[in-house]
Amino acid sequence: MKSVIMALSTALALLCAAAACAQVTVGNPWVRAPVPGQPAVGAYMEITSARTSYLIGCKSPLSRSAEVHETTMESGVMKMRPVKAIELPARQTIELKPGGYHIMLVGLKQPIKEGDTVPLTLIFESKDKTRETVEVKAPVRAFDAAQGMQNMH
Repeated sequence: MKSVIMALSTALALLCAAAACAQVTVGNPWVRAPVPGQPAVGAYMEITSARTSYLIGCKSPLSRSAEVHETTMESGVMKMRPVKAIELPARQTIELKPGGYHIMLVGLKQPIKEGDTVPLTLIFESKDKTRETVEVKAPVRAFDAAQGMQNMH
């Protein structure tokens, strides 16, 4: 009986420790539906971290690679570039959106269309170098061009 109680106590402690490690939450994920033949698409979402962390990477089985990107306007020209990380200040929601930070899924391995779901594994790192992954299922949806242009200004 004593060993059963010890085993249950250990299991409960591990469960609590796992819950304490869950520092990042992701809301409203979505992937932009590509035009036929388009080899790359953007993924967007809202990310909140309980403590200051960084989004440092992403993986998806549906793409050759997934990169953390930023879109900026420079002298009237839109530029997109990969970034090493996106800072997530403690308890602040950071929005990945068209015209700003986003995940770029490069080299799609199969066609995706509106209504499909794209699995993503987001990789986060805290200041103390502790890493956490969060699994996300992002629905594919049509891009609202008017909303996208509004986000770029």
